Amino acid sequence: MAYREKTAWLSLIGLAVAFGPYFAMTLLWPPDNTLPNLSQLGLFGVASVVRMLILGCGYLYLRYNSPKADRMPPDERDRAISQRSITAAYYVLMAGMLIVGMIMPFNQSGWTLVNSALLMIVLAEVVCGSIVVLSYRWQRA
Repeated sequence: MAYREKTAWLSLIGLAVAFGPYFAMTLLWPPDNTLPNLSQLGLFGVASVVRMLILGCGYLYLRYNSPKADRMPPDERDRAISQRSITAAYYVLMAGMLIVGMIMPFNQSGWTLVNSALLMIVLAEVVCGSIVVLSYRWQRA
């Protein structure tokens, strides 16, 4: 498995482990829409710290257990894969932000908007990481 594919898997796992439970708890026990809701903010903080710990430990593990040849600067294929994944993630993010910023304010408020925006950011990251993984799996650039 390519080093950049491993880091994409790490990012996807970090997102799933940190924000999967966050969104599940938000759906099961919706927060009241008063701002600031410190318990919801604390839950978001815990999810963010968990993701950062997973990414930090994972990157350190990959750095010390991968051959230096695998960690070379990106070549043309790596840059093409990165560009394609970032472009697709950008479209997902922009569509989500248009919905959250231009449609939802007319019938939603508070934490519903905040969590919807966060969901769109997480979905864009998932799209980016998934395209990287699939591109390396299919060896396409």
